[in-house]
This record gives sequence, C-alpha cells and structure tokens, in this order.
Amino acid sequence: MKPWRSLLCFAAVAAISISTSGQQTAPAHRWAIVLHGGAGVIERASMDPKTEAAYRAGLKEAIEAGSKVLDSNGSALDAIEASIRILEDNPLFNAGRGAVFTANGKNELDAAIMDGATLRAGAVAEVTRTRHPISLARAVMEKSPHVMLVGDGADEFAQSIGLEEVDPRFFFTERRWQSLVKQLKKEGLPIPPRPAGAPPAPAAPIAQIEPPDAHKYGTVGVVALDRFGHIAAGTSTGGTQAKRWGRVGDSPIIGAGTYASNQSCAVSGTGTGEYFIRLTVAREVCNLVQFKGMPLQLAADQVIHKELVALHGDGGVIAITPDGQMAWSFNTPGMFRARIAEGGALQLGVYNDEP
Repeated sequence: MKPWRSLLCFAAVAAISISTSGQQTAPAHRWAIVLHGGAGVIERASMDPKTEAAYRAGLKEAIEAGSKVLDSNGSALDAIEASIRILEDNPLFNAGRGAVFTANGKNELDAAIMDGATLRAGAVAEVTRTRHPISLARAVMEKSPHVMLVGDGADEFAQSIGLEEVDPRFFFTERRWQSLVKQLKKEGLPIPPRPAGAPPAPAAPIAQIEPPDAHKYGTVGVVALDRFGHIAAGTSTGGTQAKRWGRVGDSPIIGAGTYASNQSCAVSGTGTGEYFIRLTVAREVCNLVQFKGMPLQLAADQVIHKELVALHGDGGVIAITPDGQMAWSFNTPGMFRARIAEGGALQLGVYNDEP
C-alpha cells in the first residue's frame, strides 16, 4: 500500500471517533451504579419484617431510577441526582424529608456532588428550605463560581435559580421528632418547642419500627459509571441527631465523605463524620487505587477496616472505578446498600452477613 493511502485509511478510521458536531466521542462502556442509605446498628433481631421490606423497596426504587438514566445514555451525574432525590423524599432515610433533628429542633441538610471527569464539585450545608439538597449541590457546581455554600446563603442561591423550596415543616417526621426528644431527655438537655406548623402530637408515642441506632450515621449516597466511561459521586444527609453549634459532618466535605476522579474512583461515605474528615476517607480510598494500584475492594477494606478502625471510627463506603469495579465496605452491624451493573442482577443488602 502506498504511504499516502495508509494515511488516508488512518484518517478515515480516526474520523469514526469524531461526532458530527466535531466532538470526540467516548468508547462505549457498560454502566454501573452503587447506592447506600446509611450505616449503623442495623440488626435482624431489632428490625421487623415489614420495616425491612420497606427499606429494601426504597433502595430498589432509588437505584432503578439511576439505572434508567444510565441505560438511556444519561450521565453519571444525572443518575446520581435522580437516585438521591428519591432517597431525599423517602422518610425512611436520614436525608431530606427523613432528616433527623438538631438539638434546637430544626432539620439542617447537607449534600455534595463531584464529577470525576472534570474534578468539578459542589456542596451545601445547613440547608433548611431547599427540597432537594443534592440538586442544590449540583447547581453550586454548575451555576456558581464556588464549591460550597452554607446556611441561609445556600437557600437564597437555590431560590435565585428556581430550585424548589419548601416550608421547613415539610421535613418534619413524627418518629424523628420523638427520637430527638428521647435522646435529649437521656442527655439531660432541654427539649425545644415542637416546630411551628408540625402536625399535632399523637396521643401516645409511636411504635419503634427500626433499631434505635439505625441512623446513627445516617446518610445516603450514590456512585455511578456511565456509558461514556465517566464516574461521579454524590452524598446527602440530615447529619447527626441532636447536633449542636452548627456542626457539619463529612458528607459535604470534598475528599472526606464525597470524592470522584476518573484517574482513580468515586466514593461516597457514611459514618462518624469527624473521623471521616480527619482521615479524608473518600480521597484515601482513591489514593490507594491510583497510587498503590490496589483493587477497589481491597482499598475500601484497607481504609474502613484498618485505618478508620485505628482511629476508633465507624461507618462505611461505596465506591466505583472507570473500569467497572464496584465495592462497598463497612465496619458496623449493617448498611443499607444496593448495586447493579449493565446486564447484571440487582444486589440489595442490609445486614453485615449478606454478600
């Protein structure tokens, strides 16, 4: 073959990878998604079958929403937002409408999202009026020059760009309120007035439907890989019950509870935030993958079962890599979790004796 013909053939092959818009298209990948709904003292003996079934149904609904996005060639970011919005609206989980209360009787919401392809990130903390904090975190990433907004300013930004806002009473749930009252009594702290606009107090305490510490580390999170080979991570939480003094945990801290890079992996954590911040858990998992060449599951186990335990920290992570490795690891009795890869079967888990 003549040299010039070789060049023409090479150019023709190269042109196949260029879209009509002039942008280079990514090679096809099999999508995958992993989700968690928080870790804590979640044990079979103290979880009734009806409640367990409700949790599993909630996990299934959320991960199916993200899977549908990915299967329609949507981005990892779109899938994460779709899944977490459902969890934020599900009162079973400590995020959005199921958020725990602060010692002052308020719901203060945190969230973060990160794009592994660009390292762009957005985060919010102490949100009280925005229905979907994960959507606000994404808006901070895409529609502002900042990475993190907090408190009234975050809600004001949400309002300025047209995100759905609600009255704070929207986040009220009776069982979370009664759980707060019980804890404050135990700690000898004053009980705040019942939130304005909340439904009337029931005549008798509601039945305990889950272990009392099931949401001790309550958080929801999703990591995803799309067909373009990009990964992302997102996390949303109501924080720790009876928190005081404007406490913020690891969930909205990039590198601690949330991190994503196409050079390593995407991670969302759930656990004792103070320890996750000190250890920068999410980034630590990614560092072991990127710089030590560790398989994802081994990296997650190293951080959660060794490094975190050495600091006396509790919790877990979910993670995913651009080549499709999926992992979860936790050192608590349970973690609400689910995962699925394109063409594979859905896997759901609650307790630590499940795969």
